[in-house]
Amino acid sequence: MNIFLDCIPCFIRQTLDAVRLVTDDELIHEQLLREVLDLSRGLDLQQTPPVIGQQIHRRIRRLTNNPDPYLHQKQQQNRLALELYDLMEPVVRNSKNPLENAVRLAIAGNIIDLGVKTSISDADIQKNVTDSLTVPLDQAMIDEFRSDFENARDILYLADNAGEIVFDRLLIEQLAKKKITVVVKGSPVINDATMEDAISTGLTKIVPVIDNGSDGPGTILQTCSDEFLARFEQADLIISKGQGNFETLSEIDKNIYFFLKVKCPVIARHLQVPVGTFFLGRKGVEYAKSIEK
Repeated sequence: MNIFLDCIPCFIRQTLDAVRLVTDDELIHEQLLREVLDLSRGLDLQQTPPVIGQQIHRRIRRLTNNPDPYLHQKQQQNRLALELYDLMEPVVRNSKNPLENAVRLAIAGNIIDLGVKTSISDADIQKNVTDSLTVPLDQAMIDEFRSDFENARDILYLADNAGEIVFDRLLIEQLAKKKITVVVKGSPVINDATMEDAISTGLTKIVPVIDNGSDGPGTILQTCSDEFLARFEQADLIISKGQGNFETLSEIDKNIYFFLKVKCPVIARHLQVPVGTFFLGRKGVEYAKSIEK
């Protein structure tokens, strides 16, 4: 998905929100903003939005000399998600359709996205998770996903954010875990999940977890490691979580299922669904197979 003109003011907003979260130094705020404005002047609109996000957050880390500016937020999100996991796991396990409810909760977890909104309250996360259990889903798409999953041999599960990966665990536990390898980011960017988050939330105890070698807020294949690219190429099914992964992979010719909550007006227009939609769709299938929320 290419950059739209409406993305440019969003880059500016994200820049100010992010750098103000990291430091109170107004000189750094000004310097970073000027750098991003200069970057915007020569922007290649054929790039995907996460390519620009990657550059912005590299500059934030450099200017603040902080390799993981969102570390505290990620730790807090993981703790809250683990508490909610203890409540939601028996709900999924004892429901009439565990897979469908696990899909709902995996998508609900995608609200934990500090790239779209610099802060999100625990109450908002809890409400989103609770409300997700009553969201209607496209049953035909669920059945298609189930069939593709059962027939696949090698599955990559592309994780998105810290905290969210705990809700991914609820879904993974309903699937054939031996087929699945989870992928996290190679190094910190925004609140995206890294190997440290996978370990602290217990994900590494149930499935293999690898990193993609990149610090991009999505899956920017050009900046991923050769090892990840080889795994990506051989996988016959890919589960992609979140907006950043959708933006970077929506045009890639692979069997990819996208799970996300639509939080951005640009993506909403691209998918022809309202903001707030719980989206489940597949590359090569009409993306509007999704559910309004």
